Amino acid sequence: MSTKEEYDCIVIGAGVQGSFTAYQLAKNNQKTLLLEQFVLPHTRGSSHGQTRIIRKAYEQDFYTHMMEECYELWAQLEREASVKLYRQTGLLVMGPENSQSYQLFKSTLQRNKVPMVTLTRDNFSQHIPHVNLAEGDGAVVDITAGILYADRALKTVQGQFQKLGGIIRDKEKVMDIKPGPIVTVSSSAGVYQAKSVVITAGPWANKLLTHTDLQLPLEVVKINVCYWKEKVPGSYNVKQRFPCFLLTEGEESKEHIYGLPSNEYPGLVKICYHMGSKTDPDQRDKQTDRSDIDILQRYISRCLPGLLPEPAVVESCMYTLTPDRHFVLDHHPSYSNIVIGAGFSGHGFKFGPIIGKLLCELSLGQVPSYDLSPFRIRRFQAKTKSAL
Repeated sequence: MSTKEEYDCIVIGAGVQGSFTAYQLAKNNQKTLLLEQFVLPHTRGSSHGQTRIIRKAYEQDFYTHMMEECYELWAQLEREASVKLYRQTGLLVMGPENSQSYQLFKSTLQRNKVPMVTLTRDNFSQHIPHVNLAEGDGAVVDITAGILYADRALKTVQGQFQKLGGIIRDKEKVMDIKPGPIVTVSSSAGVYQAKSVVITAGPWANKLLTHTDLQLPLEVVKINVCYWKEKVPGSYNVKQRFPCFLLTEGEESKEHIYGLPSNEYPGLVKICYHMGSKTDPDQRDKQTDRSDIDILQRYISRCLPGLLPEPAVVESCMYTLTPDRHFVLDHHPSYSNIVIGAGFSGHGFKFGPIIGKLLCELSLGQVPSYDLSPFRIRRFQAKTKSAL
């Protein structure tokens, strides 16, 4: 390509965060290019799949506060596009009554006046059939929680971005980023220039950041996304008002286990372990560790007697983890016109609309709508000089 196309902003990575960022930039009258290395839609990153949990239940107040507006932004997108993206189911949070994690979830809901129900051992089974509450465990329900239709949401926001004049170029892998007052981005198919660049490349973030002499302490893990068959069809169905659930910790694991009611595949319940094994995003199919599935099988045998304890379907996804499991939302330390959204640590999808808004604000040099101190790069700056 002899001439370099010029934009106000280039967003690299068309997952949920990049797509919402591009959409927000276009809403702010920015000429925006959204680049994606794979053919859209694809299943190679972290934003695919039919469903995600949306919730206000968190251990930290700042996430609960961000989710307040996020629900409004999801509803706004539904209205704009006349598409249903959210279904309220509630989220059942279970965990050892006296554990720090469970108490943090419960107190954050209470402190922020999120509509909730506290269940007791006496009334648990009448509200939540086909689940065994472990001895010593407490249970609360975040009533506002539910399911996001993930694939549909991604397609919808990309469509709205294009309606606003935004340009998506898929099957274009970024080969080089040259920082400067005007940033030059070279892809497998062209050379582009922009006043600012936003990098939302998920598991590939550090590979792109290499071109800018920055490495973040990001670890990529492959998650086995498991679906489990109901012994009696409909027992855990969304139509039977079975909720999403989250186990903070249990006999089998110190990590979260989470599940969604049968909805995507008839008669199959999605239950996953909130951690995986380290992988290279370009070699992830070589990662065949199933230790997480063993943990889930033991948990399901003990606590979900209405499911066959052998996964009927196993798909995969990737998490890009930061050491503290909080996001990275910040300017590049050396180049203020390069903005980074990374490390969404397996819990970022629901935040897509608000993260898009925040990365747009950073890109435009505006004061962010929220305190971004939990998400700044400087919290692990000392470790960024060497590749991890």
